[in-house]
Amino acid sequence: MLKGKKVKNKMGNPVPADMRKQEAKKVVNPLFEKRPKNFGIRQDIQPKRDLIHFVTNQAARSPVLRAGVNTVTVLVENKKAQLAVIAHDVDPTEVVVFLCALCCKMGVLYCIIKGKEAKLGHLVHRKTCTTVTFTQVNSEDKRAVVLAKQVEAIRTNYNDRYDEICCHWGRNILGPQAVAHIAKLEKAKELATKLG
Repeated sequence: MLKGKKVKNKMGNPVPADMRKQEAKKVVNPLFEKRPKNFGIRQDIQPKRDLIHFVTNQAARSPVLRAGVNTVTVLVENKKAQLAVIAHDVDPTEVVVFLCALCCKMGVLYCIIKGKEAKLGHLVHRKTCTTVTFTQVNSEDKRAVVLAKQVEAIRTNYNDRYDEICCHWGRNILGPQAVAHIAKLEKAKELATKLG
């Protein structure tokens, strides 16, 4: 098309603008035909997206209770836990036995609750829970003062007495057969001394 000339059809009338665009269309290669994209498994790659709403800001995380043996163990090892609460009726007991020693080694407060593990589960909206830990506490909270008093009581009753609690050995208790055997031997000695 030459500049300045108006495009006209056979009748001499000017051609509408949208019709002119169709005339200037690209030539399409018949080898490559367009098909709709399928984003299923092993199909087309999904387009890049702005993922900012998936990223969480760790600094602005609200203080929550963390539950579960593995989670609590990791927090205690990283010294992020402030207080670890352990249920006394965990079955099998071997699941939580090591936590007391780990807490003392890392300098984290711990306590053993004499209630059902269901009480701890109620705190974290589960049926049961073996352990619960505090990572942070709001200082503006009304009950922070009460918690501070309980933390002091826990420190004196558990962490400060750890060596005393661990090293308390039980005495040797004999079974009924051994007791009967020893009593029989003592009677025999008494008879021997009487008879001479």
